[in-house]
Amino acid sequence: MQIDILTVLPGLFSGPFDHSILKRAKEKSLLTINLHNLRDYTNYKHGQVDDYQFGGGAGMVMMPEPLANAIEKLSATTKYDDIIYMSPDGQHLDQKTANHLSLKQNLLIICGHYKGIDERIREHFVTREISIGDYVLSGGELPAAVLVDTVARLIPGVLNDETSALFDSFQDNLLAPPVYTRPANFRGWQVPGELISGDPKIVEEWRHNESVKRTMQRRPDLLNNQEE
Repeated sequence: MQIDILTVLPGLFSGPFDHSILKRAKEKSLLTINLHNLRDYTNYKHGQVDDYQFGGGAGMVMMPEPLANAIEKLSATTKYDDIIYMSPDGQHLDQKTANHLSLKQNLLIICGHYKGIDERIREHFVTREISIGDYVLSGGELPAAVLVDTVARLIPGVLNDETSALFDSFQDNLLAPPVYTRPANFRGWQVPGELISGDPKIVEEWRHNESVKRTMQRRPDLLNNQEE
């Protein structure tokens, strides 16, 4: 998979993308992440990419020309399955969306800043808008990093255990069951007997029941969605 990211602050990604699972995915050539500085695509002096909004009001808006220049230049060499704008008023990122995007080959992510991007870019270029929650951040870089991490771990071969992602929370609209490791007896706190029974059927049944129980307690809305 190839993911291109348009941003005015490419340095913000150096931490999340240079460690752990994403680092291994890149080393295995399963994932290519290209960071593009939007200031490289502007024709304005001093790398300007924002301006005052029409109608007045506080906050600057990212201009359409640098964004259009960048999108068109990148699209000339890469056919994108989706051009995604990270926006607080976009579709909520959930596991179903991550699963869907993990099947794509090429994604372009636009990171907004200031008061957002010119609406004409959203109307004529963006194919999908995604939000990671009902709150506002300083820019789209952190949400973009969250999206990339969520999608990348689902690419076959990225995780050491191919089945690991299938048992994450929110797969099948259920939260993940409790997990335990050694020792089996820690300060008198015992690991459930089912998990050390040695019977895969008993273990699987226990995990499913615990997933349902935990979901009912903490996120009953997920079960309602499942019924729909």
